[in-house]
This record gives sequence, C-alpha cells and structure tokens, in this order.
Amino acid sequence: MADETPPVDEMHYEQLAQDALRGVIRSALERAAMPEGIPGAHHFYVTFRTRAPGVSVPPDVLAKYPEEMTVVLQHQYWDLKVEADRFSVMLKFGGMPKVLSMPYTAVTRFYDPSVQFLLQFETPAMVEDVADEPEAEADAPPAPTGDDGPKVVSLDQFRKK
Repeated sequence: MADETPPVDEMHYEQLAQDALRGVIRSALERAAMPEGIPGAHHFYVTFRTRAPGVSVPPDVLAKYPEEMTVVLQHQYWDLKVEADRFSVMLKFGGMPKVLSMPYTAVTRFYDPSVQFLLQFETPAMVEDVADEPEAEADAPPAPTGDDGPKVVSLDQFRKK
C-alpha cells in the first residue's frame, strides 16, 4: 500500500464548530440580558483571555489578571450588552463598578454549574494576543495580594471525568 497524505480540511470544520458553540454563549447571554434576567438557578462562569484582541478591561483589573480571568454572572451584574460578535457587562471590583468588554473569541470556558453545562474552547497561542501596552502602565505598581478582589475559579473540579 502506498502512503497517502491525509485529506486537507479546506472547510475548517473545527473552527466552524467552535464558532457555532460560541453562538450558544451569545444566546445564553441574550436571555440573561432580558429584563427578567437569568432564569431559575442558572448562572454563568465566563473565563476569557484578558489580552486577547478586542478585549477591554480596566488597567487595575488587567494588572491583577494579566492573562486570563473568570467572571460570574449571577445576581450582581449590570448593563449586559450582547452583540453579534462581542458582549460587555458591568461588574463590581472592590465595590467599584467596572465595565468589561470582550469578543466571544476571547472566551476560553463557559460554565453553568446549575446544570453542569460546560463549553471549553481551543485558543491560539497567547504570544499573538499580547497587545502593546503604553509605558505608563508598564511602570504601574504590583497589584495588591489581599483577599478583597474577585476570585478566579478553576473549573477542573466541575468537569465530568
């Protein structure tokens, strides 16, 4: 038998599937943005790359979470705006309201623990995502290490084995 080269996926089905699953996130967030809010016991853990292209995070939050962070949308979120390719939400950090905005392509995990629903996405290397920062931010003092900020939650404990 002669060695044959594997067929080339010119349709890019893996990427098409990832894009379709990101549509599930958009639909869930659209329901959450309705005046009634998130139905029942549902709530969302959304993990995203903070330096991915198109992400807007306040500098103090970015200093605490320079690569990835998880936010929880349950009871205390405001101004959730859902668009075709991105969403934004206001959350409180240390009692101060902050607006986070990100494209769905920055999301690495979406988890609704009320029904054990998890979506996990492949992401390109972080190297291409690092944005050029102004020098003033580079000289910022290190973030405080107190326990008063939001917590990043590992979802490994929730995954079905």
